[in-house]
Amino acid sequence: MTAVYAVTVGLLGCAAAATLYRLGRGPSMLDRAMALDVLTALSMCGVGTFAVARDDYSDLPILLVLSLLGFVGAVSLARFFSGRSR
Repeated sequence: MTAVYAVTVGLLGCAAAATLYRLGRGPSMLDRAMALDVLTALSMCGVGTFAVARDDYSDLPILLVLSLLGFVGAVSLARFFSGRSR
């Protein structure tokens, strides 16, 4: 693993830690929902980085499933929260 991959994994880890903090401490339910969406995107980046580092792209269907999960989750949460006010 070269230094670029190590830095990438380190930055993704820091971003995941900050997102998990927001997920646990978010003042509203919408903050927690957005943190879950960001965590899905970060896991997609992690899977992509892992695939590039190993030079094996057999994990790409996982990216497809995660992207569909993130999209459906974001749309359903937007529909759920659209009728509510603070």
